[in-house]
Amino acid sequence: MGIDIRVLDTETDAEEWNRYVERSPGTNPFFRAEALELQAADSETTPHLLAGFKGQEAVGLFPVFEYNKGPITGVFSPAPFSWSCYLGPALLNVDKLKQRKADRRTKRFLEGCLEWIESELSPVYTKFVAAEFPDVRPFTWNGYEVEPGYTYVLDLDRSTDDLLDRFSSDARSNIRNAPEDRYVVEEGTIDDIDRIVDQVRARYESQGQSYQMNNGFARSLYQLLPDGAIRPYVCRVDGEFVGGILVVESETTRYRWQGGVKPDADVDVSINDVLDWHVIRDGAENGLERYDLVGAGVPSINRYKAKFNPELRSQFTITNGSYGVNLLIDRYRKFR
Repeated sequence: MGIDIRVLDTETDAEEWNRYVERSPGTNPFFRAEALELQAADSETTPHLLAGFKGQEAVGLFPVFEYNKGPITGVFSPAPFSWSCYLGPALLNVDKLKQRKADRRTKRFLEGCLEWIESELSPVYTKFVAAEFPDVRPFTWNGYEVEPGYTYVLDLDRSTDDLLDRFSSDARSNIRNAPEDRYVVEEGTIDDIDRIVDQVRARYESQGQSYQMNNGFARSLYQLLPDGAIRPYVCRVDGEFVGGILVVESETTRYRWQGGVKPDADVDVSINDVLDWHVIRDGAENGLERYDLVGAGVPSINRYKAKFNPELRSQFTITNGSYGVNLLIDRYRKFR
């Protein structure tokens, strides 16, 4: 029996799609139907929710976004220049399969999705980012270019004392010696999302870089996703906001999504160290398995992230077609 590819609707099939998302170990809150709708609206694209079935059993998910500019069509996952953590394909019900059957199912599911994309959308360019989908060989076999990228992931399956002991000496000192009467780290409110995003934007602009994510996108995710999917951690010193991190949370993983930039405040607290520590500590105490620091490709930032002693993990950027389309979309996004 082959794999049947069906297209679900973000509105009429949202409950069914989200049920599959919740059952897949390779998804995160950005896979949910309501988040896909937000990403499509923010990027002015059309979402297509591809689901693979073996009989009546769901075996895979692959949300893609169709971008049209004149005669040019591109297909992306995540949406072009969106701010989602990771999308791409995800599998269901493969954990108990022997390797041969798992390989065959993965290949048939992906090839079915790629055939649908080619026949229904005919893109001149495609770009997918797969971070929690380790078997990208079928893309290579079908003529796609696969480029590795990296992120840091911290295993939370140990005591908080053990976690802290594994940090670098300066991180341990900054956390243990922070004056507790001066600062507080807490999970903030929707208004703190604006403060975090504004701080990130200011940091980008101070370095001459554009930051295209708008506050409304982050606020809408907070309002529409299930409680706890977006957690705005903030640090206040003497009652004033000095820094924050927007954490995305799945059933097993916390993602360091936005924030944690170098603060402007001149205070005797290592703001980001205590922020990350509270995110890590709370995640471990609440039974989460991992903390994904979302990226390990910038040496200057890597030095900071590596102090928490995470493991280096691979992710993959998968492309096919004319690279010039990517540049065209980039210019469009910057100046629209």
